[in-house]
Amino acid sequence: MSFLNLVVSKIKKKEYKLDETIQLQDMMIIVFIRLMALIRANFRLIGVKKASRIIFFKKGISLQAKRKIEFGKAVTVGKEVNINALSKKGVKIGDNVSIGDYSIISCTGILSKVGVGFSIGKNSSFGEFCYFGSAGGITIGENVIMGQSIRFHSENHLFDRTDILIKDQGVSNKGIKVGDNCWIGAGAVFLDGISIGDGCVIGANSLLNKDIPPNSVVVGNPAKIIKKRE
Repeated sequence: MSFLNLVVSKIKKKEYKLDETIQLQDMMIIVFIRLMALIRANFRLIGVKKASRIIFFKKGISLQAKRKIEFGKAVTVGKEVNINALSKKGVKIGDNVSIGDYSIISCTGILSKVGVGFSIGKNSSFGEFCYFGSAGGITIGENVIMGQSIRFHSENHLFDRTDILIKDQGVSNKGIKVGDNCWIGAGAVFLDGISIGDGCVIGANSLLNKDIPPNSVVVGNPAKIIKKRE
């Protein structure tokens, strides 16, 4: 275990200690799976704009507009993840980021209006079945932890006119920003045009439709501040 602790710590660039209750046979299976994910990634990264050699891909990953994707070191991409980086700024994923299974990063909703793009800082992670509609741009900071089934929608349909169909009235985009050191509960929904300050805690299933100042704890639909962490 001490050797594995050393290897993992070197990859993550910080001290890391595996749970001592993990049995040897279980650890061997985990190492084999990670090794296969490493090999798979190095084949799939051909054509990507920028990537470290230490990246882990599970099965069924789809990468579109590879020339606009940047991966940092020790990134883990879950199975059946779909990343469509067609956009002005592309997709930038920082060091030690973990992307949950079945998640989607979609940077362009309609081909008549190319989207802005997506970026997430180092040591951040999100769980399974998350969706990032990045047409208006999504920026997530460092050390942000997120649960499952979280949705970001950085685009709105215009609907003011009644003489034409809503689907023909176009869209608006303002973008979404999340600061550093935030914890976002499962099922949270982020709407276009909002900014979340550093150090915020977002309750599960909250609907974010307005700016949240730093170090706030928010819950509800729509989300309301219930206390400050300071």
